[in-house]
Amino acid sequence: MNLDLREYSVRTDLAVESKEIAETAHGGPVPGLNEQVEEQDGIKITRLDVTNEAASRQIGRIQGHYVTLEVPGLRNQDTELQEKVAAAFAKEFTAFLNKIGVGPGAKTLIVGLGNWNVTPDALGPLVVENVMVTRHYFELTPDQVAPGYREVSAIAPGVLGITGIESSEVVQGIVERTRPDLIIAIDALASRSLERVNTTIQIADIGIHPGSGIGNKRRGLTKEILGVPCIAIGVPTVCYASTIVNNVFDMMKSHFNEESDDGNAPTKQIMGMLNDLNESERLGLVKEVLEPLGHDLIVTPKEIDEFIEDVANVIASGLNISLHEAVTPDNVASYTH
Repeated sequence: MNLDLREYSVRTDLAVESKEIAETAHGGPVPGLNEQVEEQDGIKITRLDVTNEAASRQIGRIQGHYVTLEVPGLRNQDTELQEKVAAAFAKEFTAFLNKIGVGPGAKTLIVGLGNWNVTPDALGPLVVENVMVTRHYFELTPDQVAPGYREVSAIAPGVLGITGIESSEVVQGIVERTRPDLIIAIDALASRSLERVNTTIQIADIGIHPGSGIGNKRRGLTKEILGVPCIAIGVPTVCYASTIVNNVFDMMKSHFNEESDDGNAPTKQIMGMLNDLNESERLGLVKEVLEPLGHDLIVTPKEIDEFIEDVANVIASGLNISLHEAVTPDNVASYTH
């Protein structure tokens, strides 16, 4: 019998993970991917350019520019580290704007995607609560706006299940009325690596599809649809159960390989069984276990309440610094809730 395992395949919204999967399958670097990596103060920054259609197909990501900040220490609720991450994010985001040709005076609409009633999906709405909005000042009292600020508006459009309206339709109506020069969309993502859940921020210039983190492919927020450059900011807050099972298999194989070097015969026998399981067979086991539910499980850490507040504040602070010249890492706390 042929099993349909597509719902249980290892999925990710992170470009760096897609690159890792593709390189493993390809047996080496993928042509058309340009990567630059630097690490400082516990913050690993990866800048990845997908430059041609062949590379895009290979990693399953649209051609574009991706920046990823990985900060394992974010889980520790270290205030000083959070301030450093906000400053690093602001620096990378400013460079990102320059790279895609967005000037300092561009009118900006920030869209916080997600369901504020579901904690791991509340990242977008929480960022919207914390960013500094200024459009009303420019509209009502433009002569009183001090230099160093730009016109920023923000909206949390909710989700289809609450409003009955696609997020992209809501945003499209706002774009037609307010005419922003740039859209920044913030959403929660899914990761294939447990280490990257709650510790990673991704910036991409290819727009975003609401709900993609949990497998819902719907009308997106992209330049092609809205006619305005769209930058996506995402943080992986969930992981699939099938992904966790695959990670456990890999960790067990690594552990048993080390044990086998010591001549442990029973361990070698176990390794033989594990080595005989390919990806499809692993996913078949996952499907068999989860069959009573009818679908995969989406898992989030129990500390998600504290983390989602912290990372939303980090992103909001970084956006305030990068969008307004008058806001700096030294005074950003005065502008963020």
